[in-house]
Amino acid sequence: MEMIRIEVEQIDEGKRIDVFLADKLPQHSRSYIQKLLKDGLVLVNGEKVKPNHRVKAGTTIDMNIPPPKKISLEPQAIDLDIIYEDDDIVVVNKPQGMVVHPAPGNYSETLVNALLHKCRRLSGIGGVIRPGIVHRLDKDTSGLLVVAKNDNAHKNLSQQIKDRTVKRIYWCIVERNIKHDIGIINAPIGRHPVNRKKMAVLNSPAARTAITHFRVLERFGEYTLVEAKLETGRTHQIRVHMAYIGNPVVGDTTYGSRKQKFRLDGQALHARKLGFLHPVTGQYMEFEAPIPGYFEELLKLLRKNFKNSK
Repeated sequence: MEMIRIEVEQIDEGKRIDVFLADKLPQHSRSYIQKLLKDGLVLVNGEKVKPNHRVKAGTTIDMNIPPPKKISLEPQAIDLDIIYEDDDIVVVNKPQGMVVHPAPGNYSETLVNALLHKCRRLSGIGGVIRPGIVHRLDKDTSGLLVVAKNDNAHKNLSQQIKDRTVKRIYWCIVERNIKHDIGIINAPIGRHPVNRKKMAVLNSPAARTAITHFRVLERFGEYTLVEAKLETGRTHQIRVHMAYIGNPVVGDTTYGSRKQKFRLDGQALHARKLGFLHPVTGQYMEFEAPIPGYFEELLKLLRKNFKNSK
């Protein structure tokens, strides 16, 4: 059992304890921290508290982290586009439609199942269903992500993400024309107050800082090709932020229109570039994933339609 002690500072006064701890310990998900709280493994000044407890400056939080459970997921021989691999990390170009890690009712055909077959060994920090997973992509988002093969690599990469030093650049096609060539969306994101499966921009203590930088790459009249750079990495961040400014990602039926003009299997969102310091050597590494077929075909169609409309 690993014990972690954290002192609450004045700047964090009033935050929900699950949000506060998820910010302080990015290697652990908020849902995992909530489970620790419910199991009585998190104590505030020696007392058990609920996940909605508001922290106070000067208090001491003790967390008892159970040892990682033995991974029991089934390795599966699934083709993967491996961009880079060594003894510590593996960089994958994930296809659209592939789930990153298993969830209740879906314990097969995921990226983790494929990696367990390919790599045999992944870090245990993510727990039973998320071994090696440092950051995620939505099922219907394609592109790059880095996976840790051991705990030291996992901790180092998680810290880089927390420090906002990891470069994560996406390409997306959005609805309507964005007039400004560049911009910054600084709008906090939290769980939707009604639909708990969705995220939303909220003016609430439970919302977390979310910042997206964007640059217009090409315009097609009623559609725009955008490069989006994450400063933070909240769940569904780009999709929520683009919808927030009135330009939902094409194919996103969750945050955009349910009636889609194009027959896509998901949103037109691709993790194009990924850059970070190698967790062992400290060398800066940057990778780029080519635009996938579904994305390229949509671009060709939009260019053709825009040209014919002139």
